[in-house]
Parts: sequence; structure tokens; C-alpha cells
Amino acid sequence: MTAANIAPWLAQSRWPTAPIRLVARLGSGHTPSRSVPEYWDNCTVPWITLADVWQLRKGGVSVISETKEKVSSLGLAHSAAVEHPAGTVILSRTASVGFSAIMGTSMATSQDFATWTCGPRLDPRFLLHALRGMSPDLKRVATGSTHKTIYMPDIEQLKVPLPPLDEQHRIADFLDAETARIDGLVHAEQRVLERLAERRTAGVVAAVSGSEHTERRASTLAWLESIPESWQEVRLGLMARMGSGHTPGRSHPEWWVDCTIPWITTGEVKQVRDDRLEDLQETREKISELGLANSAAELHPAGTVFLCRTAASAGYSGVMAADMATSQDIVTWTCGERLNQYYLLWCLRAMRSDLLGRLAMGSTHKTIYVPDLQMLRIPLPSLKEQGEIVDTIRRQNSRIDNLIDKVRRQIELLTERRQALITAAVTGQFDVSTASGRNVTDGVTA
Repeated sequence: MTAANIAPWLAQSRWPTAPIRLVARLGSGHTPSRSVPEYWDNCTVPWITLADVWQLRKGGVSVISETKEKVSSLGLAHSAAVEHPAGTVILSRTASVGFSAIMGTSMATSQDFATWTCGPRLDPRFLLHALRGMSPDLKRVATGSTHKTIYMPDIEQLKVPLPPLDEQHRIADFLDAETARIDGLVHAEQRVLERLAERRTAGVVAAVSGSEHTERRASTLAWLESIPESWQEVRLGLMARMGSGHTPGRSHPEWWVDCTIPWITTGEVKQVRDDRLEDLQETREKISELGLANSAAELHPAGTVFLCRTAASAGYSGVMAADMATSQDIVTWTCGERLNQYYLLWCLRAMRSDLLGRLAMGSTHKTIYVPDLQMLRIPLPSLKEQGEIVDTIRRQNSRIDNLIDKVRRQIELLTERRQALITAAVTGQFDVSTASGRNVTDGVTA
């Protein structure tokens, strides 16, 4: 991998470019052995790990002053870890690739970071902006099947433009101000997204409970107490046949040959995390007829409603668009003649935050247990009203989703323009001493 392949836009620089390692001391970090307890006693040295990357993901934090973990002086002395001085620039190079910041005090890092301690020809803030300009390029060239990584030989090739130091200061000042202004607009747009999502949820709750539209969250099942008098409150198990699934034994290879039956697992549920999608059309995983016949797995008919009850997808639900089987992490309901499957789907989605908050158990992987799901109660209007409610939800959600799409596009435009501003400034494509940056956000409103 050549430097030009990593960040080809550097070729447009008005100023000479140089490998960063020639104008800043390149370093990295290490993890002292966990098998030596005394290396982890009296830990006082801030230690940057991937657990701290969350601070850097949005690009609004330039200086990192606190870390989740610390290491001891003894651990540093007996490992390849190094305590770097304040002002050192860091770049995450594994797993969460391309995030950067400046150390606010002397710190060590894990091996997941590259570090540069700038010499007299390079302003750390200017280098930080240059690295942030490279972030999309670094993510693009990262390699690895499980965890993406930028390897040190590629890090060593990274280059930076070298304008005069006073020009670097001006560019850094300009970018500090302009990126903060754009970040403020992005934050405002994200708040709009949150309000639209709340309105969407409140609209669904209001529709399936028969109440007027209110700006409230579906945090409890108290709405069951205020359903119209003409509706019933019923136990779901009386209106739909509840089922579950199973995973055919992996110790029987012959059960995993000629797999043609769609099979819903926790991984497939990701497709319906966006509530716009009601029907699951297909699955990436399948099981065989032999595996189905020799296990507790069951083939459910199209129109069956399913809900994931474990792991990261707990609480998410959908409707099968074809005959499908499920793993044991999925529960199903085959609706009787008095229950519209899509009405049930929106009832479950209205309950989702309550299902997770009230019923989900476990510290590592949340699980909603089957006995609790068997006791679920839902409001039950007439079948005709159920269909009308589903149509109402679809119409109101369509309007809100169109607004959500527009706001997301605004955020994308702001993010793209932020990136373009950084790359143009650090390569000298315009004079920051006369630029205001106002045109950067033309056509984008918060």
C-alpha cells in the first residue's frame, strides 16, 4: 500500500508533503500482562484503549483528558507500553479504525493506537485535522476479516502537508471554529430525528390503544387501562397460537446438507430493526428438511408474527412473508380469525420498550422469557377496526419517515461538507485567512 493510495487527495496540496514520522516521533502502545497482578495495582497512568473510542466517534472531541482504564508505573516498566507526553496525537488503527484525538495530559495507549509526538515543524492540531481528513481513506484500506486493522507499515507511510508553522496555526484555528459550527448543526438535526422518532412511537401507541395522538413514550402498559369501551383486553395466547423454534444439532452434519428452508435467527432480525419493514422476505440462513424433521424446529406458515427474545435484537418483531422455521431465540404467533397479524405486529412494536425494560433479564445478553410472553395482554378492537388501525399507522408513519429521510440527508450533506472543508483547508485549496466557511453549509438548514 502506498501513501498515494491511502489518501490520494494529498496530491493536491499547495505545500510539500512529508511522511509524518519524519516530523513527529511515531509510537504505539501495549497491554501489560494481565497474568501479573502487581502490574495492575496502584494504577495511576491514564491508558487509552478501544473503550475510549466512543468519545471520538463524532469528531467533536479534539482533546482526550480522561480514560476508562489506567495502568501502573510497574506495568509500564515491564511492557512495551510507553507514557507519551501531553499534546501527542493518537489514531485508532484496529477494530474502530481512523478515530483520532490529542492527549490532554501524559498518557499511555494500548497496541490498538498509533501515536505521533510532534516536532517543531508540526502543530498537533494541524496534524489532528489532517488525520481526520484521512479517516475515510484509512477505513477503506483497513484489512482483516474479523477486526479491520491498519498495520504499522502503512501507518509509517502516512504523509502530511507542511505549510509554514504560522499557517498551520491559522488553518487549525479556522477548522476548529468551522467544524464546531457544523457539528452544532448536525447536533440540532439529530435532535430533530429524536423528536420525530418519539412522535412516530407515540402515534403507534395511540393508534393501537384507541386514544388520541399524544407526545408520550411507550414506556409502560398503562395505555391498556384507557382503551375504548367497545374494545376488549385479552390475553394474546387466546387469540394466536404461540410457538418457538430450535436449532438442529450441529453434531449431525447430514442435517445441514441441502438446506432450503428459510430459518430465522437473531442475525436475521436485524432486517426488521427499522420499523418501516413489516415483512421478512428471506433469510440468509436455511435448514434442511432432514434437520427440521429430526429436531424440535417447526415450519411456520406465511403471515406468522415473530419476535426475537434474546441478545441485541431482543424485542424486535416482524411478519413472515413465506413459510419459515426459527431458532430457539425466536417466538412466534399464528393469528386466529379474530386477530389481524399486522395489528398484532404494531401492538408488539408499541410494547417493545416495555418488553425490554420490564421483562428482559440478564446483564450481558438480555432475554425475554417465554412464560412472560405467554402472559402478554393486548387491546382487541373488531377485525375491521384492526385493519383500519394498520392503515392509519402506515399512513402516519409514511409521512414521518419522509421527514426522517430528509433530516438524515441533511446530516449526510453536513458530514460530507465537513470532510471536504478539512481536506481543502489542510491542502491549501483556499486561503483560510480570508475564508469565512459560510458557503460550507449553503442549502443545509437545522
